[in-house]
Amino acid sequence: MRIICLVDNTAARGSTLWAEHGLAMLIETDDGAVLWDTGQSGDVLWHNLTQLRLDDRPLSAVALSHAHQDHTGGLASVLARYPRVPIYGHSALFTERFSSRNDRLRAIGLQDGEGLRQRHSFFLSSEPQQIINDVWTTGTITPRPYPEGSSPNHKMRFAGQVLADRYDDDMSLVLATPGGLVLVCGCCHAGLRNTLGVLRRRVQGPLRAILGGAHLTGVDAAEIDALIEALRQEGSPRLYLNHCTGEKALFRLQQAFGEGVHPFPAGAALTFNGGAG
Repeated sequence: MRIICLVDNTAARGSTLWAEHGLAMLIETDDGAVLWDTGQSGDVLWHNLTQLRLDDRPLSAVALSHAHQDHTGGLASVLARYPRVPIYGHSALFTERFSSRNDRLRAIGLQDGEGLRQRHSFFLSSEPQQIINDVWTTGTITPRPYPEGSSPNHKMRFAGQVLADRYDDDMSLVLATPGGLVLVCGCCHAGLRNTLGVLRRRVQGPLRAILGGAHLTGVDAAEIDALIEALRQEGSPRLYLNHCTGEKALFRLQQAFGEGVHPFPAGAALTFNGGAG
């Protein structure tokens, strides 16, 4: 199993890749390839796919971590090239979502959701879904006893009212590799400790790595310490966190786990086999 970061806030040094505030990864297995999120624009995604010589790679599926534009903005361009590819996500994916600043709402959810739904095949569920062999969605992250990766500016429309976003659609991927489980996050708005709790209630096996955005920006020191303890109880999986994780949190995690914490910019790739790698 190989995972390539296609879009991130940063790109590999010395490369010709582009960066933007967004996330996309390609998960390759013997049974197919899954695109996890699509970045913000589509332009960066296709530039980087071309530079990495992956632009003609057949896709088995697209999976979306949640509806925010920095993860779904490139979906239309992906579907223009792969019109028959199935799209997996949470049943709340099409809920309208906004950013609120100075009493003004700006739409940041999935654009042209109904149009996309009419033209393409969406598989939306609050329960875990198998995408291909060894690749599953977590389904709804609930309960959430621990802090979420939230922002006071994030809103949603529910029952005709604009309310604080509950991030019902936020989910991660679980990959089964010969050496253990790999957790792949998008933004982890549901909270990384909450996500780990759901993972443990649903799946058994050692956790060897966590990838993606963890949205630890603004989380207090006590929660970071609690997360470090939770990760130690999981056997200190390797961390390849990027996108929205936050520099302060990454620094504290590096203090705790040293060489177990790695950057994962656009262009970075990991191969998971039966060993420790």
